[in-house]
Amino acid sequence: MAWPYFLDCDRFFASNEEGCFNPLEHLTDQIDVAVETQPSEMPSTFLQFTHHTYSQMISILKRTAARCSQISRTYGIGRSHEGKELLVIEFSDNPGQHELLEPEFKYIANIHGNEVLGRELLIYLAQYLCSEYRLGNERIQNLINSTRIHLLPSMNPDGYEVASEEGPEQNGWTSGRQNAQNLDLNRNFPDLTVLLYQMRRGKRQKSDHIPIPESYWWGKVAPETKAVMKWMRTVPFVLSASLHGGDLVASYPFDLSRHPLDEKVFSPTPDDKVFKALAKAYAAVHPLMSEKSENRCGGKFAKSGGIVNGAEWYSFAGGMGDYNYLGSNCFELTLEMGCEKYPAEDELYTSWQEHKEPLLNFMEMVHAGIKGIVKDEHGNGIKGARISVRGIGHDILTAEDGDYWRLLTPGVYIVSAHAPGYTKMLKKINLPPNMRKAGRVDFSLRKVVLEPDQFDRLFKEDTQEQYDPLANYDPYEQTQSREPGAEEEEEKKPWWWGYFTMVGGNPPTWLLKRQN
Repeated sequence: MAWPYFLDCDRFFASNEEGCFNPLEHLTDQIDVAVETQPSEMPSTFLQFTHHTYSQMISILKRTAARCSQISRTYGIGRSHEGKELLVIEFSDNPGQHELLEPEFKYIANIHGNEVLGRELLIYLAQYLCSEYRLGNERIQNLINSTRIHLLPSMNPDGYEVASEEGPEQNGWTSGRQNAQNLDLNRNFPDLTVLLYQMRRGKRQKSDHIPIPESYWWGKVAPETKAVMKWMRTVPFVLSASLHGGDLVASYPFDLSRHPLDEKVFSPTPDDKVFKALAKAYAAVHPLMSEKSENRCGGKFAKSGGIVNGAEWYSFAGGMGDYNYLGSNCFELTLEMGCEKYPAEDELYTSWQEHKEPLLNFMEMVHAGIKGIVKDEHGNGIKGARISVRGIGHDILTAEDGDYWRLLTPGVYIVSAHAPGYTKMLKKINLPPNMRKAGRVDFSLRKVVLEPDQFDRLFKEDTQEQYDPLANYDPYEQTQSREPGAEEEEEKKPWWWGYFTMVGGNPPTWLLKRQN
């Protein structure tokens, strides 16, 4: 049986003459009952270091959001193949709304169903943020008041159910890893990295916002994958991490080797300095991840300080980290949380103590670099303006109201903002070491008169917008009832066949020949 522990027990109960509250006196089989029966003067949330079923996870997240309703809410981004809701808990001083210049952060865990430590740690983290905010923890209050935080504890609840049937002692290395469709979700995203390598060979250096190729949709795309991709389209995420298990290291992109015949080649992004700084921000404050000893979990990364370039470790295509970087503004790390994919319950408390500070420290890194607003001469924000940094071949785009966030390490940079139909503006900036918040760099662009041929070239519709199944994707539709025989009929045609009918177009029969 797992023991529940109060958050930072020594700090909260140091003044209690009888000493620290003994959680065993209030131990019950249901955490919800324990919360309701504790004395009123005690903190309203405590952690129970146990493995949680899907229903328990959903209950805890919803109860936590209700307890901290002024700063938190839950929402779904879609459903798994078997119909389980992919539930996110959000923390913000204005939950449910993107605020101007407030960066968006996300943690995603349990993308592999049998890698469960990250799943539990995000459940604990949600309760911790709620409780610490209410108890006046200045660090947590500053973090939540200045950041919109999204936690998805389980991207693969179907796989988790398979893994949990075996439990920590019997679980194999792969049992429950894939989703209910037998798909590895971390190999199921669009492989934009190989497109980047092809463009570089053709002397085209674009390494951001690469359109998803149509051929990607001809394969089997999991509903969990589509839901996360749609989520990324609707929220302007700046920084992210996916939580895995099987080793102890912070891995950064690229995950696909730039040399297809050699699977262990250092393959950096244009933002290699930034990614290394982000990885070190996690590893350096973990008591074991950055330890120099090689006789430990993750010891093979001791010489590199507990961080590694993904492709240099082992190469794979279709990963979520590479897709974040090449398909959006978001920078994502892959965090291997421990050598045991499914640790026993008596190890969970120690794991929480080891990862709590790294999880918080990494979230605070979303405020590194610069932020600002790109406006026109009338003060209106310009959506989709490009923010470029000289010497770094990777741009980010402004959000709906013209605000942006550009992660950078300390140094001197030439930063420019430009948008179709506007002048280009450059600014020289100096980011000193030990900055505690992002530097403010705004741009005001002036409209220019374009010749007809320039207008056509600049405003040519993007191929991603021309063929964008995510624009009409309903992440909940796979749970709706269907007429008898409908599934068999769908198998005869690719999934996108109905898309053309829905928009009033003629389905392209010639694509069927290409697919076969």
